[in-house]
Amino acid sequence: MNIAAALVAAREVLQTSGIADPHREASSLMAFALKKPPAFLIAHPEHELAASEQTFFDDSIRRRSNREPFQYIVGHQEFFGLDFEVSPDVLIPRPETEILVEDAIEILRGLDNASFCEIGLGSGCISISMLHEVENATGVGIDISTKALAVAHRNAEKHHVANRLEFREGDILGGLTGKFGLIVSNPPYIPAGDFPELQAEVRNFEPHNALVGGVDGLDVIRRIVCESPEHLTPRGVLLIEIGFGQADVVSELFDHSYWELPVFLPDLQCLPRVLRVQSRS
Repeated sequence: MNIAAALVAAREVLQTSGIADPHREASSLMAFALKKPPAFLIAHPEHELAASEQTFFDDSIRRRSNREPFQYIVGHQEFFGLDFEVSPDVLIPRPETEILVEDAIEILRGLDNASFCEIGLGSGCISISMLHEVENATGVGIDISTKALAVAHRNAEKHHVANRLEFREGDILGGLTGKFGLIVSNPPYIPAGDFPELQAEVRNFEPHNALVGGVDGLDVIRRIVCESPEHLTPRGVLLIEIGFGQADVVSELFDHSYWELPVFLPDLQCLPRVLRVQSRS
């Protein structure tokens, strides 16, 4: 089968499966299968697929039609201008998390000792992006998943920052020593009752423990707020990504004898997305 015919068949399969943009995704998976740039598909629609290429492409289309995320099929995702390995062991990096990274970079650049800790390292996209932009920064990345830490380590090696990032297996900040000028986290914050309503790609494939934060979505956030003061330097900053409608409730978690008033950074829909709060001393 040539490229043109294979793409027609693949688009029909993806469209039937409810994929929003079957034309784009089929073409992207074809380019991935052939290890060619997208322009090759346009210039050579008559190109006959080798048997191995056809098998690989068909398998990729089958996986996508089962609603497996495109990023897990191809094994990577761009974030903050960098390419990251992803697997079902880690969340897929999302554009809204770049808001947290942008603010974290600005904060780090203003610190004399540009040290930070990330709770829930995942793919490492947050910490690695920060280290890539702030060359004098050092960080500690904590994750409860050994497999996630392995992915993050490979990404850190790829982007030449592994020597400035310490990888620790752990639960929140338990067992950690030392203090940091900045603590960042994109924690699980989806309420358990909302999980069945998520997209199939998220619900069936992304790691559950990195998504769901208990009945109201705030179990992990409460622990971060409680445990962070022990690990922040004077006037240290805590940055946390939060979910829809959580800003008011999260604000109430802070003891204002220790913390300043929280500030919320909006996403592109002008909804509160990232909490920034500074310690008073």
